[in-house]
Amino acid sequence: MKILFATSNPAKLKRSADKLKEKNIEVLTIKDLGINLKPEETGKDAIENAYIKAKAYYDETKITTIGMDNNLFIEELPPEKQPGTHVRRINGKELNDDEMIEYYCNLVKKYGKKLTAKWVYGMVIYNGKDSKKYSWSKSHFYFIDKPSQKRNPGYPLDSISIMPECNKYFVDLTDEDRNKNKANYREDDVIDFIVNNI
Repeated sequence: MKILFATSNPAKLKRSADKLKEKNIEVLTIKDLGINLKPEETGKDAIENAYIKAKAYYDETKITTIGMDNNLFIEELPPEKQPGTHVRRINGKELNDDEMIEYYCNLVKKYGKKLTAKWVYGMVIYNGKDSKKYSWSKSHFYFIDKPSQKRNPGYPLDSISIMPECNKYFVDLTDEDRNKNKANYREDDVIDFIVNNI
């Protein structure tokens, strides 16, 4: 079976695609199909934006489509500074990976030596008739203002994110490290959701 993953972010695709392939599910990308839609992400949260993306790409391709989005919350920031659904869009500008690292490092410098952060993810599978929704979070980690030299393309903030359980940057985590906190790393649950709902 083939499904479309409505993202141009290579980091979002690789792990999911590899695991789904093991289950005889081929993941197509918008790049594979030569499509370059820009659906306006006007949702109030990750689920709404994921739905907007999934429906827009399904309407274009008629292929069952997965949309995904994430929101970022930082405990120490005032409400008006919360990234929420605008992690990459700051003051109307779309930041590249290096600009994101610089911006969030500056927030750490301004508001404390480390900032307690939480990702909330939303995923929607849309097949033209029904939509299935799934949400999960990755919490209890910290941003610091000294970036790792390593980069995870598409996930620049992994270079300033520290997992407290092992005191490592996200870019340095092994599978064993991730297993130390199953509540925060629910990749198998996400794969099960996809397999059971396509």
